Amino acid sequence: MEDDLCCVEGRMYKVYECSPSVTAHTKAYMTINSFEGGGDGGAPAKCDNRYYSDDTPVVALSTGWYEGGSRCLKNVTVRAPSGRSVEAMVVDECDSSVGCGKDEDYQPPCANNVVDASKAVWKALGVPPRDWGDLDIVKS
Repeated sequence: MEDDLCCVEGRMYKVYECSPSVTAHTKAYMTINSFEGGGDGGAPAKCDNRYYSDDTPVVALSTGWYEGGSRCLKNVTVRAPSGRSVEAMVVDECDSSVGCGKDEDYQPPCANNVVDASKAVWKALGVPPRDWGDLDIVKS
């Protein structure tokens, strides 16, 4: 993990309880995450307490979009600026209300518009591996 992704002792981080309303054109920010055991996601997926292969198109949603788990194991559509899209299953929450703990792999809280996606999602969108990390997308 890169040092700039770790929480800094004494620093305050923004937290959120809600996310923007979801429409067919909701702007979001996609980040990359490994949902595998020992991956950078930390704990097993919140929806079903499982780990997922990096080859499986799965995502974690910001707290507001996660809706207390009501989106668990349902598909969302992720659309890249190129126009390519992929369906990915929601398996976890990218917690916007808390961060910096062991379950969050000592990462700060997520913003309120994050889709934290597996490598499979990035591949399906045709994003070159050198550009993996963060991308402005549309989520529906």
